[in-house]
Amino acid sequence: MFDEKKIDKINKAKEEWTENKVKKVIEKFPERKEQFTTGSNIEVDRLYTPVNIKDLDYKEKLGFPGQYPFTRGVQPTMYRGRFWTMRQYAGFATAEESNKRYKYLLEQGQTGLSVAFDLPTQIGYDSDHALSEGEVGKVGVAIDSLKDMETLFEGIPLDKVSTSMTINAPAIVLLAMYIAVAEKQGVPKDKLRGTIQNDILKEYIARGTYIFPPEPSMRLITNIFEYCSKEVPKWNTISISGYHIREAGSTAVQEVAFTLANGVAYVEAAIKAGLDVDDFAPRLSFFFNAHNDLLEEVAKYRAARRLWARIMKERFNAQNEKSMMLKFHTQTAGSTLTAQQPDNNIIRVTIQTLAAVLGGTQSLHTNSRDEALALPTEESVRIALRTQQIVAYESGVTETIDPLAGSYYIESLTDRIEEEAMNYIKKIDELGGAPKAIEKGYIQKEIQNAAYKYQMEVESGERIVVGVNKFQIEEEHHKDILKVDPEVERLQREKLRALREERNNQQVENKLKELKDAANTDKNLMPYILEAVKAYATLGEICGVLREVFGEYEQSIIL
Repeated sequence: MFDEKKIDKINKAKEEWTENKVKKVIEKFPERKEQFTTGSNIEVDRLYTPVNIKDLDYKEKLGFPGQYPFTRGVQPTMYRGRFWTMRQYAGFATAEESNKRYKYLLEQGQTGLSVAFDLPTQIGYDSDHALSEGEVGKVGVAIDSLKDMETLFEGIPLDKVSTSMTINAPAIVLLAMYIAVAEKQGVPKDKLRGTIQNDILKEYIARGTYIFPPEPSMRLITNIFEYCSKEVPKWNTISISGYHIREAGSTAVQEVAFTLANGVAYVEAAIKAGLDVDDFAPRLSFFFNAHNDLLEEVAKYRAARRLWARIMKERFNAQNEKSMMLKFHTQTAGSTLTAQQPDNNIIRVTIQTLAAVLGGTQSLHTNSRDEALALPTEESVRIALRTQQIVAYESGVTETIDPLAGSYYIESLTDRIEEEAMNYIKKIDELGGAPKAIEKGYIQKEIQNAAYKYQMEVESGERIVVGVNKFQIEEEHHKDILKVDPEVERLQREKLRALREERNNQQVENKLKELKDAANTDKNLMPYILEAVKAYATLGEICGVLREVFGEYEQSIIL
């Protein structure tokens, strides 16, 4: 990009500047730290110049939006054409309550729904199971059967909205319920748009809401890939999640590396199951965190896009450009929200929103200010949504594509994140791939070490968290906190009892037996689960049958 003579001139000029200007200032006013680093412990130079990107090959590393290697974005016009999908992750108590919240959000200008499920739903238990006690409707909506799903989307035309469902181990069941609701509304499967998270590997790494061992879990995922490639072509069949990896304490580099390593494992599993890479890869999507280190986050998204494009082209020989596009949803960082001075979280979320937008996200959820305390109130959710809208309509950052491209710092940091993430991926390959690396505890250990280092920095005061370890104030008890009524659990159990009395139980029994028989073969289970769902078999009954065949996963203790 720059010839050697120009580089030498810049180097010489920088040396003179350092000697004649910087040293004199530092003698009087020392810099705040001896060493400055990003959240990923990448050293940040005092000043970036063309020297830092002297080997940048524009066509090879940047190119143009909508073209390989997609560093600058996956669409040719990005936000000049249309904004990202503005989602608010919502779901609590009963399907009736959540349905009201969805309608409220759509009235406020939200352009996509994002469903949060309660813990029993996430681990495949009905609300009346003994292990569900005290958890029904607490961290999301309780969905026990197709009847609940019908209520959840009552009055919301599924051909007019895009729906994201944060569900993993029982994703195949919840997707079947969504398809069945659409059929009842008269909406064909090929008109449905949305995403299921369906990322079980990160559950073993970072979250823990798994049910089955890895092998049958991967089977269910590839069953969804195969079914949707033919029947639900507009549906994103997996959202490979770095979000939870980051929430568990990883760095930005680790978030990219471990997420893409998991992506590689899913692609390999699908190819092994007999699928052609270009049949399913265009519907893969990703889910990333937006953290506080604004410029590192922007570089992270750009590096991830370029790295994934190269992996798909060079490693998997993808021919379709859409197979090489890393499309992603972003959520602002829940782990950065503080219970102390919760209004400060509005500012944090604004910085994180800017990072996601400057980095070229396709979809965004902004956290509410009070989420470190409880489920968000309607007012908090509205402020979070307005944050996205103000950035979109008032900030000016959406008027041109990839506005920070060409920054010596951004391009240097993008290269560095890509390089370090690739080193991690090579190490994971040496261990036998992501599932083996998880089994051996390698990925978990790396995240634990990063999380420990971060916490030590906060506790020592080396890393400042405003309102937590600096600038504290005396605070009154927080009011207006949204709490889920314990009555929700009783009502949900009552609905289940009524459902089991009203439905054709012989038909349910037959459909569950057919599912069990199919699970003992290598057949695609999606059609069988869809039939069981339509007969009003419950989530717990369906997962119970699969537990009998597949067994349950037990987490290894990582020392």
